[in-house]
Parts: sequence; C-alpha cells; structure tokens
Amino acid sequence: MELFKLIVRNTFRQRLRTGLTVVGMAVAILAFCLLRTLVDAWYAGASAASPNRLVTRNAASLIFTMPISYRDKILQVPGVEEVVYANWFAGIYIDEKHFFPRMAVGPRTFFELYPEFVIPPDRLEAFWNRRNSCIAGRKLAEKYRWKIGDTIPITGNIYPGEWRFVLQGIYTGATRRTDETQFFFRWDYLDEMVKKSMPPIAGQVGWYIVGVRNPAQSATVSQAVDKLFANSPAETLTETEKAFQLGFVAMTEAIVVAIRVVSFVVIGVILVILANTMAMTSRERMPEYATLKTLGFGNRFLAALIAGESVSISILGGTLGIVLTFPIARIFAREMAMLLPIFHVGWQTILMGIGISLSIGLLSAVFPAWRAMRAGIAEALGHVG
Repeated sequence: MELFKLIVRNTFRQRLRTGLTVVGMAVAILAFCLLRTLVDAWYAGASAASPNRLVTRNAASLIFTMPISYRDKILQVPGVEEVVYANWFAGIYIDEKHFFPRMAVGPRTFFELYPEFVIPPDRLEAFWNRRNSCIAGRKLAEKYRWKIGDTIPITGNIYPGEWRFVLQGIYTGATRRTDETQFFFRWDYLDEMVKKSMPPIAGQVGWYIVGVRNPAQSATVSQAVDKLFANSPAETLTETEKAFQLGFVAMTEAIVVAIRVVSFVVIGVILVILANTMAMTSRERMPEYATLKTLGFGNRFLAALIAGESVSISILGGTLGIVLTFPIARIFAREMAMLLPIFHVGWQTILMGIGISLSIGLLSAVFPAWRAMRAGIAEALGHVG
C-alpha cells in the first residue's frame, strides 16, 4: 500500500511534465491505432471473403472479358454449386470525385451467392422485374440521400452514353465487415444496350463467381475450370475470392508497408520521449532514493517505485489515446466511406495499443531503475539533479 501511494504521489508531483508526457503518449497510441486500423481496412475485402466462392477471370488480365457461354460449362464441373457473373461498369455520377463501385450482375441467383448482402425479398423481386433497376448499399444511399424509386443518372465511359437507373432496393450488411457502398444493376440490361451500340463486345462478362459445395475442393475445382478453357481465345484463371481480393491489395503493397513502418516509428519516438522523462525524474530524485535505502528499503522496492511511475504515465497516456481512437475512427469512417468502406477499430488493435503502452512504460524504467540501484548511498545523497 505504501508503495502504491508513493507511485501515485511521484506520478503527479511534476504535473506539467506528467501532463505533457501523457498527452504525447496519447497522441502516439492514437496514431498507432488509426494506422493499424487503416491497414486492416486495406485488407478488409480479403478478410471478409467467403471460402465457398471462387473467382474466374480472363488469364491475361481482368480488363479482358469472357463469353457468357462459359457459365454453362463451368456449371458442369464437379463440385460447382452455382455460377454467377459481373461486369465492371465504372462511369461518372455527378463528377469524377463521386466514386463508388458500379457493377452489372446476373443471373437472378446472384445475391443467393452473397448472403452477406441483406435485401428485403419484395425489393429483390422488384429489382429483377424491371430492366433498368438498381440496388445500392445502405451507406451509399445515405450519402446521396437516395430513396426507393429515385432515378440515378450515370454517364458511362467504358460503355458510353447516359444511363438512367431506378433504385429498387437498398441492401444492408449482415455484419459490420460487409461493404455497404456498392451499386448493382442488371447485366441483361447492360448487354441489351451494348448489342445496339457496340455489337462486337456484346455477350461478354468481366468475371464469374463460382460457388463450391466444399471449400476443401477449391483447388481441384479451380484446376478443372481452367482446364476447360485452356488454349481457347479467352483462357481463364480461377482462384479463391480471398486470393482475388489480395491481388488488388498487392498493387498497393508498398503503401501498406510504409504505413506499418510509420506506425512503429511513432511508437519508437514516444519510447524515447518517455525514457528521457523517466531519466530526468530519476536524476532529480536520487537523494530521495538514497534516503529510502538508508531507511532499509531494498533495490527491488526502488525498481518497483520507478517502474510503477513509468508504467502509470504510459498507461494513462495509452488509455487516453485508445479512448480517443473510437470517435476519431468514426469520423474517418464517415469521411472516407467510399474509399475505405470498412473502417472499424478491431479488438486486436486495442490489445496491441494496451500491450505497447505497458511495454513502453517498463522499457522506459529500465535504465533509471538500474542507475538508482547501482548508486551508493553517499554518492546519491550528494547528487545534484
């Protein structure tokens, strides 16, 4: 109990110094948690990928299409339960700053393969009953204040012209990790218009999503699908949905590595700051430590006293930083919803923040404690901080 009282008194003896150190620690932990959450958001698509889905694309590149006739052949592969398809539409809504994923999808079973997209049955039926209908994610609809029945004009660039879609449904995510910023419309409507304006590229899809009965058979099914179209004009590459998503992440891997490095540099800087603070404190209190030794308190007591003060400061700063992480992350999530649709602070990040705070506190106390234990009583009593 006496040790605890001394730790509390020493922690708040130099209130300005302690306050500034706590604030610095809080800013460092806040920055670390936000940067780690940013990295998690980068990998969110891969993390949320279903093991029951494979993606088949053109082996040359995703920008090249494949014939719609491939679907029937893929359905015949043993282990395949369902096959749906999609086309990247791109286009411009209002202006180029208002970006969100836009895809033409089909057939009617498309959303059965994506149970994470929760759509009221009547809205889904309305979507399939109208050629130029569309479905949007909850966050997307909220941002642009869309409501059922609204007409949404999009200027095509891959597929030129003015496209007008009628909103028939708004989907919500089954979990917090579901992307609610996507925009879907009917592939047959796209193909119908392409046949009129660009007949040579009609009847083509961007990629197939293959539902498998048993994820353990994914490798076998992938090989069988690709074997079907070997030496054809449009050879295929089939991979798990997670691998498909990680392919996009790999394009920006250097940015992710840089963010990770910066997050740990921030921690290194605050470690140096807190270590310097504890070193200054230890020098100033050297006569007090000598007095404690004279009264019979051992080196273990001194080490616990110094470590306790250092850990108290680091934990106070770390706790403040973690508490601030949640409201600031919500602001980030709202402002960056279109670029980073899944931006949630995970428990792993919080536990890392707590662990780092505790580690910094203990490491910062090592040198001051070692110095206080080594100093003789006479030397310490005559020390001037």
